[in-house]
Amino acid sequence: MSETRDAGRPGPGGAKAAGAAEEAPLSRLLRLMATLRDPVAGCPWDVAQSFATIVPYTIEEAYEVADAVARGDLRDLRDELGDLLLQVVFHARMAEEQGAFAFDDVARAIGDKLVRRHPHVFTPDGTPLPAGSPLRDPAQVEAQWAAIKAQERAARQKERQEERQEARQEARQDTGAAPDPAPDPLGGVARALPALARAEKISRRAAAYGFDWDEAAQVVDKVREETDEVAEALAAGDPQALSEEIGDLLFSVANLARHAGIDPETALRDGTAKFERRFAAMARHLAASGGALGRSDLAAMEAAWQAAKRDEAGGGP
Repeated sequence: MSETRDAGRPGPGGAKAAGAAEEAPLSRLLRLMATLRDPVAGCPWDVAQSFATIVPYTIEEAYEVADAVARGDLRDLRDELGDLLLQVVFHARMAEEQGAFAFDDVARAIGDKLVRRHPHVFTPDGTPLPAGSPLRDPAQVEAQWAAIKAQERAARQKERQEERQEARQEARQDTGAAPDPAPDPLGGVARALPALARAEKISRRAAAYGFDWDEAAQVVDKVREETDEVAEALAAGDPQALSEEIGDLLFSVANLARHAGIDPETALRDGTAKFERRFAAMARHLAASGGALGRSDLAAMEAAWQAAKRDEAGGGP
């Protein structure tokens, strides 16, 4: 990949002419990416890539940004943000080559969206509102945000429907073709999101339509109900039903996290880190008593596990 294979290696045309004015960093990055994608003078690996082959790297870089934030490593965060920016530049360059859009269009679109989604901060032309504007009322901001996003989704669905209709006309398909399906009220949530994060977002979208529990305690009851159904499927020995019921349970847990104001991805990440930390401490306790992982029975590991929990709580041995 460019950020790993080509870092520090100037591509054709990449060296700055002596005495030339310093190039703006973003302009330089766009130029380097264009050179790397050049069919003749570029890097064969970069030239061979497509949107589909680059997407896994894009997702990976986003996770590495999150990891740098979690570790509090700002130097690493700077580098990871650069890697993520390269992904945006890479996708935009490929789109420009196809005549679809360019990097400036990406930047312009997100700028327009920021203005459109923050009418409590900007006038329609992007001018900041005065600090004392009544439009800054926090009570109105969240509802306004949800309404604006709903309008945007409806507009996108209408635009895509019109594009499909135009495509059918251009292809001269039969006039008796089946009509487009009704707009999906939960559409637009990226399928590439981690499953738990997507579940939370889908449930939040449904809640915006009023399809939701009144309080978190009701979701706890739903989690218990789904747990019972998992147990029933497990007892029945039906793998397909068990998979379905575990999926329902996880979706309910994502709903519970949303009601509690907790990000489920962060909660699971922290829970996994706690398990890793305690497991390592358990191994140290086993070693201190002459045991070892893989050679100790479950009772010995459980005792060491409880000792690790006491240590973490400050109780000591």
